[in-house]
Amino acid sequence: MSTDDTTRSTPGPHRSGFACFVGRPNAGKSTLMNAMVGTKIAITSDKPQTTRRAIRGIVTQESGQLVVVDTPGLHKPRTLLGERLGDIVRSTFSDVDVIGLCIPADERIGPGDRHIVSELADLAPRTPVVGIVTKTDKVSPDQVAAQLLALSQVRDFADLIPVSATSGFQVDQLTDVLLAHLPTGPRLYVDGEVTDEPIEIRVAELVREAALEGVRDELPHSIAAAVDEIIPREGRDDLVDIYVTLFVERDSQKPIILGPKGSRLAGIGRRARVGIEPLIGCQVYLAVHVTVAKDWQRDPKQLRKLGFDR
Repeated sequence: MSTDDTTRSTPGPHRSGFACFVGRPNAGKSTLMNAMVGTKIAITSDKPQTTRRAIRGIVTQESGQLVVVDTPGLHKPRTLLGERLGDIVRSTFSDVDVIGLCIPADERIGPGDRHIVSELADLAPRTPVVGIVTKTDKVSPDQVAAQLLALSQVRDFADLIPVSATSGFQVDQLTDVLLAHLPTGPRLYVDGEVTDEPIEIRVAELVREAALEGVRDELPHSIAAAVDEIIPREGRDDLVDIYVTLFVERDSQKPIILGPKGSRLAGIGRRARVGIEPLIGCQVYLAVHVTVAKDWQRDPKQLRKLGFDR
């Protein structure tokens, strides 16, 4: 069990490889990966199923290079999209060097967590699994200790560690723990690289993140985003035009995204630009269009169009 906030790994051979975070929806996986990398790679939201791809964040240190793969929350699927997200998770954790199972400190360990543990045992039986208690800033130290004890009884873990991505508690220590389970080897990415996500995907995700703010019920699941075009403004070297389409599943959802006289859509654009401009490195003109793709979560053709191939 690793709980010392001052312990650091000792120098040794250079290690490199892949770790993935798995867990139920809203277990804090994306926020934790962003904290480890030191910049925002994955979008975050309090809405379930926010993460829809296997997203790589790269942590480079003198002693090694850790590629952290954030995965969608694993749960019983209700749609074809849900099935494909589950496939993404399973194909990811069967092909990494170490797995981090994320369990929130403020939620009881339940059947969904135990089901994930059983899947790990079946699909990645020889891969070391690190138990990670997330969101420790939300509970007392006694509750953290109780959650660590409860988690230790679920299976034998290679390590157990409590962390808080929000406060930074033991985030560096978690990096050390995961690095220690990687094989020796050279760096896989050049220094300074923090992700291999295409810029179009990152821009689309930032727009989707902005669209998720303030929506309720089933609408978060129904929203998807895709970049249509990213083009430099003619005659300007300080401005880029970006055109994005937001997809919803039903006609009744479109006016919710638009808002009165388009006010909500304008707010989505303003919020998204805050993250997009540093990413692009200049000013951005962002045009967001909303369209209806009927029941896209259940339609194989629509899923392929949006990049959710098998």
